[in-house]
Amino acid sequence: MSPLRIIFSIISAIAGFWITLTNLKAAGNLILPYSVGMGIFCGLATFFFVYYSEKLFSDLSAKALVGATVGTGAALLFFLTFAYFSEIIGLSARYPFYTYPIVFLSVLCLGIAVGLKKGGGGESPVNSKNDFFHSKVLDTSAIIDGRISDISKVGFIEGSIIVPQFVIRELQGIADSNDNLKKVRGRRGLEVLKNLQEQKDIRVKIVDKDFSNIREVDLKLVRLAKEFSAHLVTNDFNLTKVANLQGVRVLNVNQLANSLRPVILPGESMKIKVSKAGKDERQGVGYLDDGTMVVIDNGKKHISEFINIIITSVIQTPTGRMIFSKVGDPND
Repeated sequence: MSPLRIIFSIISAIAGFWITLTNLKAAGNLILPYSVGMGIFCGLATFFFVYYSEKLFSDLSAKALVGATVGTGAALLFFLTFAYFSEIIGLSARYPFYTYPIVFLSVLCLGIAVGLKKGGGGESPVNSKNDFFHSKVLDTSAIIDGRISDISKVGFIEGSIIVPQFVIRELQGIADSNDNLKKVRGRRGLEVLKNLQEQKDIRVKIVDKDFSNIREVDLKLVRLAKEFSAHLVTNDFNLTKVANLQGVRVLNVNQLANSLRPVILPGESMKIKVSKAGKDERQGVGYLDDGTMVVIDNGKKHISEFINIIITSVIQTPTGRMIFSKVGDPND
């Protein structure tokens, strides 16, 4: 049982006992069964209130939870003080039996509401379910890739960007790696996060939610996206498959980049530098500005030269596209 549930269970027991004791005194012990039943009912009602409140509070930040706890404590202290002085000055006998439950619940709700507001939890850290646009959950691969920062900068990302703490911890672990390549990638990811937070037109939310019963980071990301009705942004092929199977929409930056590449049709001609030899004996290989590989028949003898080529075919693969061509007229 979590600390929050334990605290509220104790409050439930105190409230139920106090209500029962007050009714016993007011009725001269003549309605003992009714009073006990009333106390049990109020205790159970408070327990169910706590149960569903805990689900709500699990989406809040630590600061908001502290505010709610302080507000609850202040509300309980106020109620006990009110009840104590009512007993001393003899006002409790004049109150109807339902006065204390109403006062207690009213003060409790007010205390929690004020505590949440003061603690920065006036709204959920991610209010994606009420936003017009879906929020976007970023995974490690999308952050390290870095293009998400450029995409959001030009206004193609709508809604909040959600980054869970367990992804940040993963980035920090990569940045602290002894492997120089991993270290560079991790630091690049942290720098991309910083750039996203500095953008005025995008809202980045760091959420503390961690699913302790789930070990795999990929499954945690899918679960988080489902809970907030968010889209998942990733470059991971396997994560894309898992998310699609569970009904989570995936935005793959690589697929977006492939879709934005210029259309090249067979029969078109272009100029390209032959960078290296191909697999076959006479083949040469070149690359377009976007990284697309171009295989050039009879291009091996032109390595390190810029030549005219004619496109013969274009093949689309899961990782991109490959262009096949032949050497064109050098005078074109």
